Amino acid sequence: MSAIASPAPANVAGEASRRAFILKKLHSLSGLVPVGVFFVEHLWTNSKALQGEGAFTQAVADIQALPYLPLIEIFGIFLPLAFHAGYGVVLALSGKPNVGSYGYRRNWLYLLQRISGLIAFVFIGYHLYEYRIQKWLFGMRSEAFYGTLVAHLSSTTASVPWLAVFYLVGVSAASFHFANGLWGFLFSWGATVTRASQRRSGYACAALGIGLFLLGANTVLYFATGTRFYLPSDIVTHGQVAACGPGSGATK
Repeated sequence: MSAIASPAPANVAGEASRRAFILKKLHSLSGLVPVGVFFVEHLWTNSKALQGEGAFTQAVADIQALPYLPLIEIFGIFLPLAFHAGYGVVLALSGKPNVGSYGYRRNWLYLLQRISGLIAFVFIGYHLYEYRIQKWLFGMRSEAFYGTLVAHLSSTTASVPWLAVFYLVGVSAASFHFANGLWGFLFSWGATVTRASQRRSGYACAALGIGLFLLGANTVLYFATGTRFYLPSDIVTHGQVAACGPGSGATK
């Protein structure tokens, strides 16, 4: 009997390399669409709280009224999020940062991307458990989200609102991870090939990350303390009137 030839080591290595390349591309793409889009939309929806409980509850109700919402959440959000988070943890744990030997900016960004991803993973997992899992498994109503957020984020231990601090850290990590990931996506997918275009996209992504953090931090601050960084009073008044006025259906 002739021996069955085993695959050549070069072929096995090449196949593994191609698989890793495809997984990294899918990981990068999923971080932008749909995970990144959902992150931005989620921050924007939560920021409706700055216009009052009625506006926030109405924004949540509009989402809950979407047709095929369970399918959208499962296949458009949670499965891509699970893949992005799971493979991101694999990359973070298997990566070998070399900032100790080469302290270049890109090396630091690589390290910070991995660290921020792990922090965001913990934060998002906790946030999902606190609301989505409570809604699915234990019957929490979406109308209770606002009051629960206020109660949780305003709570203190030794006069320190630790959960609000955790939320701020989580929002900052997720904002940096998305913005820096977007910059890397543009580079790796060939949209920014010159140094000038990479520099310009770097500034734009940095501005986006800062803006997203301020949007999320403003919302966390409002839930925790009832105050906000900045919002014109006419927007607040208009939002509260629109949400709580006659015929709106909001409960006073």
